[in-house]
Amino acid sequence: MKLSHFQFDLPKELLAEYPAENRDEARLMVIDRKKGTIEHKMFKDVIDYFDDGDVLILNNTKVFPARLYGNKEKTGARIEVFLLRELNSEQRLWDVLVDPARKIRIGNKLYFGDDDSLVAEVIDNTTSRGRTLRFLYDGSYEEFRNKLTELGETPIPKYISRDVTPEDAERYQTIYAKEEGAVAAPTAGLHFSKHLLKKLEIKGIKFAEVTLHVGLGTFNPVEVEDLSKHKMDSEELKITQEACDIVNEAKAKKKRICTVGTTSMRAVESSVSSQNTLNPFDGWTNKFVFPPHDFTIPTCMITNFHTPKSTLLMMVSAFCGHDLMKKAYAEAIKEEYKFYSYGDAMLII
Repeated sequence: MKLSHFQFDLPKELLAEYPAENRDEARLMVIDRKKGTIEHKMFKDVIDYFDDGDVLILNNTKVFPARLYGNKEKTGARIEVFLLRELNSEQRLWDVLVDPARKIRIGNKLYFGDDDSLVAEVIDNTTSRGRTLRFLYDGSYEEFRNKLTELGETPIPKYISRDVTPEDAERYQTIYAKEEGAVAAPTAGLHFSKHLLKKLEIKGIKFAEVTLHVGLGTFNPVEVEDLSKHKMDSEELKITQEACDIVNEAKAKKKRICTVGTTSMRAVESSVSSQNTLNPFDGWTNKFVFPPHDFTIPTCMITNFHTPKSTLLMMVSAFCGHDLMKKAYAEAIKEEYKFYSYGDAMLII
């Protein structure tokens, strides 16, 4: 498969600027791979496709308010600082992206907050937009983290042209988010309401939680025609023994195992044993799933509608079958499904 196989025309008005009014009332396209059929449902109908003992694999990462706005010393120029990951908690070193980058050089200081209570010094250049910052703050580590949370805003994706609203802090977060560390939400999970999760639990569906801290690399378009040459950014991944036990027991009983989102899929496909069972994992993964790929753990997946030439679309193609995926996407555009982070969902069975 080549990059050009993943190009399609996506009308701009289908990019979702806001989420559905209620989480579980987004639209749901159901694709049956065996029958080759496509059905149109509401997300809350997802419960009809699962029975007692089936498993949903959820990514419980939590998005932190990663986007800060500061002012450059002397000039006062407004600079966006996007926190990617903490490098050293004692020294308060962070890997960040800055915009506009050309103005920000090693040794520059940036001031944050109305009272300039938080200061950062640029200590290294990492990429064209990447910098290493050392934050200077009078206070304990906990107070420093609280300050970052207070000054930061929800990192909704750049394609959303509106300003961040207070609602985004809640809606750009799954209701089962626990482990802080993501700079982008695992968006398929945004559709689950508390009520729907409770109904699934009552029906006997089990939940296996994994933690994959989604990085900005998830938005990077592929730029090489030969997909095998594309390099994924590494992301931190944790899979516990408890999660493995839930999944492997269901697999042994031939139950339905559903990864909720491309991040859950990448997580489990990063840690398959030689016996085709799920192994515990604690480290970093740069797994890139693209066609052809043999999936050993999941029997179905829930995912949103993705943008052209994205690694997420390639994973869906590998799982769904390329021709069926293309048919589904053509139908989604015709039926005006909403795409991307706040968009509608598909269930592939």
